[in-house]
Amino acid sequence: MTDATPVPSSLEGVTSLYRRFRPNRFAEIRGQDHVVRALQGAVKNDRVSHAYLFSGPRGTGKTTAARVLAKALNCENPQDGDACCVCASCLAISKGSSLDVIELDAASNNGVDDIREITAGAWHGTPGSWKVYIIDEVHQLSKAASAALLKTLEEPPQHVVFVLATTDPHKVLPTIRSRTQHLEFRLIAGDTLNALLHDVQGAAGMDADDATIEVAVRLARGSARDALSALDQLVATGSPIQTQPQFDGLFHALIDEDAVQALKSLALLRQGGWDAEQLAESFASEVRQVFLLQVAPDVADAVDADRERLIEWGSRLGLARTVRVLETFGRAMREMKSAPEKIVILEVALVRLIKPELDASIDALAERVTKLERGAKAPAPDPVRSAPLRPIGTTDESPRSAPLASTESPRSVVTEEAIVESPGPDTKAPSNDVLDFENVRERFIQRVVPRTSRAAQLLLKAAEVRALDGQRLTIALASEEMRQNTEMIAQGLRGALDHEFKSPLSIEWIVDPSLASSTPAPVARAKKEPIVEVIDEVYSPDESAVIVSSAADHLITEMFPGAEEIH
Repeated sequence: MTDATPVPSSLEGVTSLYRRFRPNRFAEIRGQDHVVRALQGAVKNDRVSHAYLFSGPRGTGKTTAARVLAKALNCENPQDGDACCVCASCLAISKGSSLDVIELDAASNNGVDDIREITAGAWHGTPGSWKVYIIDEVHQLSKAASAALLKTLEEPPQHVVFVLATTDPHKVLPTIRSRTQHLEFRLIAGDTLNALLHDVQGAAGMDADDATIEVAVRLARGSARDALSALDQLVATGSPIQTQPQFDGLFHALIDEDAVQALKSLALLRQGGWDAEQLAESFASEVRQVFLLQVAPDVADAVDADRERLIEWGSRLGLARTVRVLETFGRAMREMKSAPEKIVILEVALVRLIKPELDASIDALAERVTKLERGAKAPAPDPVRSAPLRPIGTTDESPRSAPLASTESPRSVVTEEAIVESPGPDTKAPSNDVLDFENVRERFIQRVVPRTSRAAQLLLKAAEVRALDGQRLTIALASEEMRQNTEMIAQGLRGALDHEFKSPLSIEWIVDPSLASSTPAPVARAKKEPIVEVIDEVYSPDESAVIVSSAADHLITEMFPGAEEIH
C-alpha cells in the first residue's frame, strides 16, 4: 500500500498501539493487497464463500481481516465493498458486542463440545445479514472437534460464513482445507512497516526518531503487531540499545580469532540479563542479515545505519565463515533445548568457530586447509626437472632415474607426473591375486585418495586404515559425525577403488574416539609415501589435508572420480 493509506482510528480506552490502531476497514490493511482484493471484491460482487482459511505468520493481520470482512458483510451502508465504520453494526463489531460475530480461540477451546455448541448455534437466526464465525488457531482443534466441524463446514446455512485462521495450515485436516477458500498472508515488507510506524507515531503524538523506528521495524521481522509492540517498548525505555543485545564484541572476536575475547563478550551480555537462548537466537538473526546482505541484499530487512554496519561485518567475516557461523549456531540452538547448562553449549559453539581444529566437521577442516593454502608459498618450479603430463600406463623406454632423494632436497617441487603416474609393477597386484594388507594400504593412500574429491581427501586424511579381511577394508574415524559424512563421498570413493583394484572391495567404517585426542596415524601415513609426504610439506604443514597437485586435477577428480587422462 502507499503512504496515503488511512491510519486506523484510535480505540477509546485502549493504550497499547497494536490495539488502538488495528485496521477497521479494508482500506486500512497494509501489506496484504492480494487478500484485500479477494475479500473486498467478493463482498462487492456478492460472491462471498461460505468458508475461508486464513494462514500466515503471526501478526500479519489474519484475525483483523476476518473482523473487517464481518463488518463489510453486515454494514448498513457499504462503500465499494468496504465497511463504513459509523453504522450501529460496524460499531458493535468494533467493540466486540455484536451478536453477528462469534469468535473462538481453538487453542483453549479445542474440545468437541465447544465445536458442537457452535454448529448447533449456526442454524439460529441473526440480527444482521450474515453470521460470521471466526475460529483462531484452528489447527489446534482435536480430531474429534475437527470431525464435528467438518459436516457443518461442508453444508452450512445460507447466512453463515466460517473464517478459520492458523499459523500452521499443514496441520489442518486436508478434508477441512479442501472445503475452504485458502488465502495466505505474507510477512510485511520493511518499508511498509516503516511507513506504518511513522503514521502511527504521528497520530498518537509520540516522540520517536527515525533510528527508533528502524530498530522497531527490524525487531518486528515482518509482523505489524510486533512492530507496534516494539515501538511501544522503545518509546517507553527511551533507548533502542537497551532493548536488544549488542554483538559487536562477538563479531570482533570472530574476525580476530580471539577465543578469550569471545567468551568475555558473551559473559558481559549475560551480566546484562540476557538468557543464553535469547542470545543464540538474536545473534543467529543478526548473522542471517549479514548472510543475506552478501548473497541477496534485496531480501535483507536491515535498513540505513544498521544495514551499513552489517555490510561491513560481512565484508570482514567472509561468506564461508558467515555460513559456518549460521550452521554452528543452528546446531547449538537445537542442543540447548535439552541441555541443563545452556550457556555451556553457546560457549563451546563460539570456541569451535574460532578454533576449527576443535571441530571435526568437513566445513571446519576446509577452513583450516584454506588458511594453510593462503599462508603457504610453494617454491618456484625447476625447469630442468619439470616433465610434461603423460598418460597413465605409459612407461619410458629407458630406465627411470633415481628417486628424489639422490641429489636434491625432498622439498623439490612435485610435478603433476608424480601425482598421476602409475606406480611400478611391484605395487600393482593383479586383480586375481590375494590382496595383501600393506600393499592395499599403500595403493589406497598413494593412488585412491588423490583420485577422490576435495571433500573426500579432507575426510580421509583424518582417518586410519585398520585391517583387510578378504574383500572388506576397515577404516577408522574419530567421531560418529565424520562417519555419517562418508555417505557424501561414497560414490566418488567407490569409483576410485574400482579403478585401482579392479575387484569389488567394500569398506567398513568404524569410530575410534582415541583418534581425536591423540595424533592419529591417518590414511596418508605409510611406510613408503614419498609422493604424499612431499605434498604435505608443500601444501599442508600441519597435516590438515591431502591436496591434489593442481586446480585442474581437483576439478577433474571432483567431476569424474576414477577417470584417466588419455592423450
